[in-house]
Amino acid sequence: MTVARRKLIIVGDSSFAEVACEMFDAAGAYEVVGFAVHRQYLRRETLLGRSVHALDDIEHIHPAAETEAFVALAYRELNRARTRLCAEMKRRGYRLATYVSPQAFVWRNVSIGENCFIFENNVLQPFVTVGNNVILWSGNHIGHHAVLDDNIFIASHVVISGHVHVGANCFLGVNATVADTVRIAADNWIGPNALITKDTAPRQVFRTASTEPSSVDSFRFFKVRND
Repeated sequence: MTVARRKLIIVGDSSFAEVACEMFDAAGAYEVVGFAVHRQYLRRETLLGRSVHALDDIEHIHPAAETEAFVALAYRELNRARTRLCAEMKRRGYRLATYVSPQAFVWRNVSIGENCFIFENNVLQPFVTVGNNVILWSGNHIGHHAVLDDNIFIASHVVISGHVHVGANCFLGVNATVADTVRIAADNWIGPNALITKDTAPRQVFRTASTEPSSVDSFRFFKVRND
């Protein structure tokens, strides 16, 4: 028996919105029926063959009784732009959808909230709790008993060890590592390749220096002839 696909509107028209559309469509549970942005940001009529609507009019085009929503924004304003749009869609009566890639490993007792997007090759070990509006880009490790509060963005190949608690609105960059039992306070920005071994305070920023270039250029290093 064929199961009817649920209708889905994606809020946003960024690259993330395009990726979300592809993955929701491929998963088969949803039919993406269009995109929506606030009228002042309406720059085009279609995206990926679907209409882009003014968010102000969306209830008349795709009513909440028939359609769910996913807010596809990244981490602008420490995730607050995405958080505001989630709240707006709920006020308009829409249920917020969550996507979990079939290529992610999610243990059976993991809890995942609304408007979450979990990409391929994520590992979520037993007793993990993921709040609402959390984005896990590809290839992260979320250790056992870890708690991710609401409105978080985690980039790729981040290691969060066991019993870690990540506070609301945080961003963790590519290849960041958090040691066992550490508590990351709210509103932290943890940059690429950062190592966090101690509890943090609210609104802290952790940055690592970019690798300096060698004084020897690539042609000399690899003995490339300058033809």
